[in-house]
Amino acid sequence: MLYNLLAPYAQDFIAFNLFRYLTFRTGGAIITAMIICFLIGKPMINWLKKKQREGQPIRQDGPETHFKKAGTPTMGGLMILISAGISVLLWSDISNPYVWIVAGVIIGFGLIGAADDYAKLTKRSHHGIPGKVRLLFEFGIASCAIAAYMYFTPSATSTGLAIPFVKDFLVPLGFFFIPFAMLVIVGSSNAVNLTDGLDGLAIVPVMIAAACFGLIAYFVGNAVYAPYLGITFVPGTGELAIICGALIGAGMGFLWFNAPPAMVFMGDTGSLAMGAGLGAIAMIVKHEIVLFVIGGLFVLETVSVIIQVASFKLTGKRVFAMAPLHHHFEKKGWSEPTIVIRFWIISVILALIGLATLKLR
Repeated sequence: MLYNLLAPYAQDFIAFNLFRYLTFRTGGAIITAMIICFLIGKPMINWLKKKQREGQPIRQDGPETHFKKAGTPTMGGLMILISAGISVLLWSDISNPYVWIVAGVIIGFGLIGAADDYAKLTKRSHHGIPGKVRLLFEFGIASCAIAAYMYFTPSATSTGLAIPFVKDFLVPLGFFFIPFAMLVIVGSSNAVNLTDGLDGLAIVPVMIAAACFGLIAYFVGNAVYAPYLGITFVPGTGELAIICGALIGAGMGFLWFNAPPAMVFMGDTGSLAMGAGLGAIAMIVKHEIVLFVIGGLFVLETVSVIIQVASFKLTGKRVFAMAPLHHHFEKKGWSEPTIVIRFWIISVILALIGLATLKLR
């Protein structure tokens, strides 16, 4: 909004020229979202405690250390969505369709997550909305986002799949791009949701992924850097760096309250929304495969659940002590801070590998 209001007067007021720079506005989005999250954090936690009373239901079959977290409120993702949303409105070019597509995905999945959290609270169970119902709405929102994306993007680019380490080439998927992109958005959303099981475990890898995709969005939307790096140039995608910046800032603000011992849990409200947002951004900037690398921690957590379920149904035996993967290590005696920090290190390593694909072509 500030860009749309002030940038046209850059020639008359030299200070307004700053708003024409994407890097300046991304930095502004980070700081703004972080400050807003700090300001609303404590009042919102108190409000959530008042409304929820008993807090998030704790799994009876989960690690014993989790029982001491009883009474901690959930739906803290609202803090992230509010602070990031205000920041994006202030600092982004609101005439850019890609901004609204990603914002729509984040809000839509956030509403699904909020409904799921509410169902868990009212049922006093860790089971919320039935899985099939939730997936139906998730795929519905993803399909709308993909349709809008394809409308605003040239067909030769929109339905192509970029391959890491291959220069200036897109695999034409045609119609099959639609189900593929739906799986990217919905899969990313639920992968982050599965990872969100320990204090601070999900939010830092999300911030790391957002930082990486903020950089990728900046390069993909730049007519100079994109050809130099041999990546597909998609005009207008640079604005998505501001959404990534807002997620980073809101994430830092939320982590202040979510650091062990957590004062509030993100809940499905935050995890589904941010995961879906990353998936939508990856689709728009044509780096869907790179998302599987940068978000490799989320992939590992998801695969551990798939393996556990498949093994138990086929053989009656469990591969892991408990799934997702972070619970397996808890059962093995690792302390929660040890698991969280080591998983953060894995996220950093995977992020560096993902970013390396920008140059190694």
